[in-house]
Amino acid sequence: MSNEEKKVQDEQLQQEETVETAETVSAEEEQVVEMTLEEQQAARIAELEAALLTSEAKAKEAVDNALRARAEGENVRRRSEQEIDKARKFALNKFAEELLPVIDNMERAIEMSDKNDEAIKPMLEGVELTLKTMMSTVEKFGVKQIDPMGEAFNPEFHQAMSIQESTEFEPNTVMMVMQKGYELNGRVVRPAMVMVSKAAAGNIDTQA
Repeated sequence: MSNEEKKVQDEQLQQEETVETAETVSAEEEQVVEMTLEEQQAARIAELEAALLTSEAKAKEAVDNALRARAEGENVRRRSEQEIDKARKFALNKFAEELLPVIDNMERAIEMSDKNDEAIKPMLEGVELTLKTMMSTVEKFGVKQIDPMGEAFNPEFHQAMSIQESTEFEPNTVMMVMQKGYELNGRVVRPAMVMVSKAAAGNIDTQA
């Protein structure tokens, strides 16, 4: 082989090596590009997932706030209704207190009147009718009379003015009502003033 031919062959081999090297570099560059795209996609996906979680958390917080606001609104409405109802029920409390002495006086007048006296009979009937009408009217507004004669003593509704021994009544029983009491929609306006019984001294059952 001449020197010229050998030179040509070496140049061909060098060109082939250069092509192979270029192809190898190109393949590596493509691989690097592909990896970079995958990393970018992965990062984007992670970013979107984080944004989704944040949005879900905000949405849940908004729902919770709305539910709390609604519950608080219901509580405010309920409290307002209760206050209005209470105010309506007990608005007449002071008026009832002022009216009770009038009712007491009318009842005393009826009790002390001589029902056999024909001269005062028309007037007595008028007072009785007036008292009946008045009691019917106040009852419509929640005023109720407390007349516990013969009932067990209850300190929530009765005020014990005295305690007496008795063989006719069970112990702790109202044996006399000195002044009737009144309540307004379940609230005591004035307790009934009463005499309460207790066991008579030496009244012990010795029977076997």
